Amino acid sequence: MNKLTANFSRFLILIALQVFVFNYVQWFGFLNPFVYLLFLILLPIEIPKSWQYIFAFATGFMVDAFLKTFGIQAFACVLMVFCRPYIILLLNGLKPLEKGVTPAPGIKDFSWILVYTLLLVWVHQISVSVLEIYHWAQWWKIIWISLANTLFTTFIILCILYIFFQRKKT
Repeated sequence: MNKLTANFSRFLILIALQVFVFNYVQWFGFLNPFVYLLFLILLPIEIPKSWQYIFAFATGFMVDAFLKTFGIQAFACVLMVFCRPYIILLLNGLKPLEKGVTPAPGIKDFSWILVYTLLLVWVHQISVSVLEIYHWAQWWKIIWISLANTLFTTFIILCILYIFFQRKKT
């Protein structure tokens, strides 16, 4: 399967899982995993920035349409993709990733993937929490909800990554 077909299939499956399964997972009234972010996390690095923004907006827009959140997810996804190269530079010691390298199991080690996923999901969750709550007098609620959702979403994404992603044999 070529990369375009694999990425498009991943997009459709993750959006469907988010819309039909994970939107109905609500623990304690506020924990809601956003597994569709895995599509943006696994986007190939060599895709031009403009296409990454288009993919991020389209992904967020699709989820917004089903969640009726009026652009919050689209904004958070675009912000996440904007921060992605800076997070990669930070994790690689100010060196960019080589072309063709995907931040996935078997290619990068667990600690790198954990921090990469955690930071990207945190950027997404903090922006979603700020836009949903929209009141700085409740800053403690913004921090608590974004931290809890970040940890929960990161755990679910890492489980999916390590269960379903094929490792490259070396």
